Amino acid sequence: MTQSLVVGVDAGATSTRVAVHALDGTRVGYARAGAGNPTAHGLRKAVASLAEALRAALPQGSGPRVVASMVGMAGDVAEMVPELARVWAEHGIAKPPRYEGDLTIAYAAGSAEPDGTLLLSGTGAGAARIVNYELARVADAMGWLLGDVGSGFWIGRQAAKAVVEAMDRGLPVEALLPDELPAPGDGGLLRTLVGRHFLGTERPPTPRAAGARIVRLVQADHMRLAALSSLVSEAAAAGDPLAVKISHEAADHLVATLRRVHVSGPVVLAGSVLTSAGPVREAVLELLSGETVTTARDAAGAAAWLSARTVLPDPEARALHAVFTAVA
Repeated sequence: MTQSLVVGVDAGATSTRVAVHALDGTRVGYARAGAGNPTAHGLRKAVASLAEALRAALPQGSGPRVVASMVGMAGDVAEMVPELARVWAEHGIAKPPRYEGDLTIAYAAGSAEPDGTLLLSGTGAGAARIVNYELARVADAMGWLLGDVGSGFWIGRQAAKAVVEAMDRGLPVEALLPDELPAPGDGGLLRTLVGRHFLGTERPPTPRAAGARIVRLVQADHMRLAALSSLVSEAAAAGDPLAVKISHEAADHLVATLRRVHVSGPVVLAGSVLTSAGPVREAVLELLSGETVTTARDAAGAAAWLSARTVLPDPEARALHAVFTAVA
């Protein structure tokens, strides 16, 4: 008997993942490609990444066997709808995918319960109330420029701001970029890690020149700020007080955002900042000690699971949740 398939897509600002599953949850294909967020990287690049990942994940000639599919993607870009239909048709998939925001997919990656709340912190950040597997309400997730408080981008920006302010106040270049990493002390470890991230072996002649150079590098590629969140975690783990302060502020902001929409049910933590061991996750878990907290697993598999729910009885679909969302 021909085996029916479902497809799930998690298209993010960093990478695109496609999962192909049989209806019993068996994963028959999985692939990763480049960034798939059209808001952050443009329509052409997002479509190309998604098409590349789908081509690699879908077993050859199996397009006609796909009975349901879902694409989870940040933002609401109407131009993606016809592009997705075109890519699907090129692979012999008769029905275009359901196009959903990434928040619903991220929640489903951590819970089979129909009602609950997502707390997300990766490159961006926000919270979402989910009711019957559908998005009911959102807090923050307003983008890196004016929102996403507590995100990796926000954490990185706080760290970069601290360095630029220190240089503006005359911190010597030698103090920012010593030959060896300093002890945590007064924030010097984080400042040095950030300084090395931007300047490498470059040694601007004055503190003002060093600060200005960092500002120009950020203006040329603002996404570099998100990469600093891992340096904040590294410094906080070593006891750097500035990094610890930024981490706890991020956790406070994230939980405050969650409280705006959370009513009942599980809280699912998603995004690299909250699914990876580190000071922000630890602080958030402490603040949510009275809640049922789970951690998101594979979002592409979750999108495939949500697709399977449209063709499977609910008890059967819920029993298969862990199979679909197992990390690839």
